[in-house]
Amino acid sequence: MAKPAKSQWDFGELFPQEATRKVLTVSELTTKVKGLLEKQVGQVWVTGEITNFRAQSSGHFYFTLKDIDSQVSCVLFRNEARETRNLIQDGRKVVLQGDLTVYEPRGQYQLRVTAVELQGIGALQVAFEKLKQKLNAEGLFAQERKRPLPQYPQRIGIVTSPTGAAIRDVLHVIQRRNPGLELILAPARVQGQGAAEEIAAAIRLLNNWSSLQPSDSNQRLDLILITRGGGSLEDLWAFNEEVVARAIFESQLPVVSAVGHEIDFTISDFVADFRAATPSAAAEIITQNVFASCQFLSAVGDRMRQLFRQRLDDKEYELEYLLERLQRNHPRRRLNESLQHLDDLQTGLLRCARHSVRSQQVTWRNLQERLNRVRPRQVLQQRRELLEQEQSRLQEQVRHQLQSHRNRLAALETQLRLLGPEQVLARGYSITMDAETGKVIRSANETKPGQKLKTRLKTGEIRSAIEPPK
Repeated sequence: MAKPAKSQWDFGELFPQEATRKVLTVSELTTKVKGLLEKQVGQVWVTGEITNFRAQSSGHFYFTLKDIDSQVSCVLFRNEARETRNLIQDGRKVVLQGDLTVYEPRGQYQLRVTAVELQGIGALQVAFEKLKQKLNAEGLFAQERKRPLPQYPQRIGIVTSPTGAAIRDVLHVIQRRNPGLELILAPARVQGQGAAEEIAAAIRLLNNWSSLQPSDSNQRLDLILITRGGGSLEDLWAFNEEVVARAIFESQLPVVSAVGHEIDFTISDFVADFRAATPSAAAEIITQNVFASCQFLSAVGDRMRQLFRQRLDDKEYELEYLLERLQRNHPRRRLNESLQHLDDLQTGLLRCARHSVRSQQVTWRNLQERLNRVRPRQVLQQRRELLEQEQSRLQEQVRHQLQSHRNRLAALETQLRLLGPEQVLARGYSITMDAETGKVIRSANETKPGQKLKTRLKTGEIRSAIEPPK
């Protein structure tokens, strides 16, 4: 029997029946993924850089661990990694141990941290930080307990390897800066198993030896220097041991720690009374006052010689000046100078007299020549003629000005006469005025019945009165 043809609306193959498929909820899917991660991956060690650090009031730490390509969310609960949790800081590269799991409310996988180490240093750095915190809490690093170094040490004890580079650097600097400084060496290994115990024993040995010396002698030590050259953290680890720190703390003598290079820090540096960057720097610090004093004394000697020479030169100059002054002020010399000055004055006086006579003679001759040249009678006649000419010109100017003013006055009189009221009256006009006040009447509205008027003509006056209207 042939199968019936399928309808174009048949979607059975696209959407199978519920009985043939397994549908999970989000929670079920998340739980399944969480189980697979915890079973297949479980506990891991992960390295990276810390970012987005958040410390909650509950004591839990939340942060992200990232590298150049990826990142993972992390959580450190308050009861985990208590001794190293302070290593969690933004930007710090660390190695974390933890369990990989899924935080189901957000469906996000995360690392639940159980241990923290600084990247590249590991357990040694963790032990270093742990011991540092412990000793700091006990007050071994307190600044108030640190003692000042003696200014002029005469004898010091050195704890180091007798074959290392550090002792050679120290001896070289001391020989150059303070060769009189006496050194007492307590040899000890500075690296390897048992080195820390030997260093601590050497510190105690130097303290005991110094305390056995008579108090009134100069045989006691002034300080102890513990030192070694640079190296890795493992190489310098003997100076990070607690036994060394305790020995430095219990030392009756000031201790200078000079371990490694300038960037290296050890527990002994924090406990010691003074930390030097390098062995050579420690030797320079110990000898700095003596060296500075020697330089000062050398400079003082040079300065004293310089001042003595300068003072001697000043006195020689002063002596030469006094001799020259004595020669200048000798009585015979002054007398000779006075006589010479008298001769100069006498010569000058004669010269002035002759010059004055010649000058007066020249002046007299000039005046006589001028008098002969001038002739007073002729000059007087010329002045008289000039005076007459000036007088005539002045009179002519006065007459001209007077005639000009007369003409102007006549013109003004004619103009005034033409503009005067007489000329107007002569042409037949009249002027009417109030008879009592003399006020000129210019309009009929200014008059009133019974008012007396006075009218002026060219010749004579007419008096009239205003009649009332009919």
